Order: sequence, then structure tokens, then C-alpha cells
Amino acid sequence: MTDQGIFNGVDVYSTIQPILSAIGLAHDLGNPPFGHQGEIAIGQWFRRKETWIFTNIGPDANSDPLPDPVPEYLWPEFTKFDGNPQSLRLITKLQTSHGRVGLDLSAATLAASLKYPVDARNYDSTKPAIKKFGYFESERVLVNWIREQTGLSEGQRHPLTWIMEACDDIAYSVLDVDDLLKKDVISPDDVMVFLEHDAQLADNDTVKRLSEKFEAVGKEARRVEILRDIKIGYTRAYLIEALIVEASRKFVEKSKAILALEHECPLMEGSRLCNALKRIARQYAFSHRDVLETEAIGAAAVDSLMTDFWSAIHMREKPEEMLSARMGARARYVFSMISPNYLEEASQSVDGPSGTMRYRELRLLTDMVSGMTDTFALKMWRNLKAIPRVDRT
Repeated sequence: MTDQGIFNGVDVYSTIQPILSAIGLAHDLGNPPFGHQGEIAIGQWFRRKETWIFTNIGPDANSDPLPDPVPEYLWPEFTKFDGNPQSLRLITKLQTSHGRVGLDLSAATLAASLKYPVDARNYDSTKPAIKKFGYFESERVLVNWIREQTGLSEGQRHPLTWIMEACDDIAYSVLDVDDLLKKDVISPDDVMVFLEHDAQLADNDTVKRLSEKFEAVGKEARRVEILRDIKIGYTRAYLIEALIVEASRKFVEKSKAILALEHECPLMEGSRLCNALKRIARQYAFSHRDVLETEAIGAAAVDSLMTDFWSAIHMREKPEEMLSARMGARARYVFSMISPNYLEEASQSVDGPSGTMRYRELRLLTDMVSGMTDTFALKMWRNLKAIPRVDRT
């Protein structure tokens, strides 16, 4: 793909804008409950069972070997589970539709949504654009089709992906701070003090403008809580505007390399303002006791749910048939909770490593657990804890 074939003659409003809107909405859909902590919990569950779950029937390494084990190069899909490839799977396969086409998005849209355009064998943690894998083996045929249609190759990002990534960085850096303000963990004036005392932002125009606006707001004879809400609104608006302008400028500056598919560094990498906001979130949000408690409870819930659903998926009368009758009352009950569209996808036998029974079992497991919201996961976890594990293996 060359720069002449990407944007030349393409209308921004009828083509580019809809693609950006679609990939912005689709991004992070595959994240499991409790976000990054949920990803860690899923990966840790698989790593604890790594000696047998990919190679043996189970529940330990001394059990009979599988006739078709999961190839070792695919183990990271589970031991390093990530929401990005799950997002692609969700919008292309797990969303029910006529003809089994998921959301039936265009090849360009799907290519642009692929934040990390490599598989589990080719990711490189030292390179930002491929520091993680972006698609599972189960979607390889689909990714091959996307690349046939767009001309992209393994490791090459679609140019619009850089914008989506910048929007993600902007949203999280600002909205994490906004969340702290809304929960009254810190005040708008605390944020201003933090920014004004950051040596790297000494000459930042946005910080100066925001400080002036705070001073003007403070002179109004209104209730304190009203003034606080006004300052929160200005904080959010000014910071988002400044980061959008910065990202846009960098995209234009780097457009030649981006269109030539040679660019490597995220647009917001090195942004002093963006980094300052992330430091605020790390200091006041991610280390806050309430947040840590929620993460600890969430990790326990995800781990327990993984065990429950694995038992329900694996404990069946006919190992060669995914939809065979379950063995045991608890397994039957838990299995009944799995979404029909997930079961339909898992029961489809395909060629290659992703078509083996164990791979499909494990993919069904991650589909189900990662598809839950925080609230749903906690509710299901608490409900299942009340049921005795008399038939658990």
C-alpha cells in the first residue's frame, strides 16, 4: 500500500470520519471485566495450568496427552490474554448476524481497528506498534482477507489506527482525572496545583489559560459546589482540546511516514501534558485504597469464574462433541449460562490449529468470561459461590 492509494481522492466526511467513529466505538469492546486487572487474572489462571491445559486432558501433567494439543506458539494467546484481539473477534464473529458476518464491517474499518497488526508469534515488546499481538489464530483467515483487500502486511498498521490510538490515550488520560474529580478524591484546584508545579509544563499555554479561567470563576459569588462543578467542566474541556490539537499536529507532521507505513511511535508518546495527567491518575486513582480493593475483588471473581466455566465446558459425556450433555448438576447449570452465539462459534470445526477441540474449548472459555461487565461478573461469582462444589474436578 502506498500513500497514493490511501487518502488520495477520499472524502473525509463520507469515508474517513465513519471509519474513525466505528473503530473508536469498537476499541476496547473485548476488554474483560475489570479491564487490565481482568486481563492479568485470565492470564494468571492459564499460567497456573500451563503444564497440562494445552497438552493433556487434565487436570494435571500426569493425565493422558491430548490427541491434538495446542501448539506452544499459541499459548501466549491465553497466558498473555489481551482485550485487543478479543475486540476483533467480537465484532467479526461473536456478534450474531445473518450470514455469520458479525457487524459486517468493511475491510478498511477492520484493518484500522487492528491496533497491533501481528499474531502471537510476531509481537515485540520493544516496539510500540507491535508490543502486543492483535489477533488470535481463530481469526487468521479473516485477517488474511483484510490484508488481501487493503494491501497491508503483517506488522503494518493502517494509517487511521494511529488516530484511534491517540484518541484512546487522550480519553484515558483526561477521563481518569475527570473520574477522580467527580468522585471527590481530588479537587480541580488540586489538579491545577499539580500541573502548575510540573517543571515540564512551566510554559504550557493550556495550563496558563486554565489557571486564568479558574481565577475568573473563583471571583463569582456562587455556592462552592457550583464553582467546583464549573471548574471541573473547564478542566475537562481545556485538556481534551489541547491534546486533540497536539495529536492532530503530530499526525500532520508525521503523515509522510505514516502513509508510507514506516511510522513507529504513538502520536501521544512524549506528550508532556498527557504524561502529567497519567501521573495524576497513578498517584491518586490507581493507588487509592478503594480502587485497589475493587481490583482485588475483581481478580478473585475472574479467577473463580474461569474455574467454574472451564469445568462446565470440559465435563461432558462425549469429549469429541462440544455440545454433548454435561456431567454433573453444577456443570449443567453453569453451562446453561454460556451465550448461544458463543457456543455456536465454538462448535464449528475448522482446519488448522484453531480447529482443534482444546483450542476451541479454551477460546469458548475466554469468550464467555471476557464478555462480562464488572457488575455481571460480580453478580455471577457471588451466585455461584452459594452453590456447593460437590461435582467439581
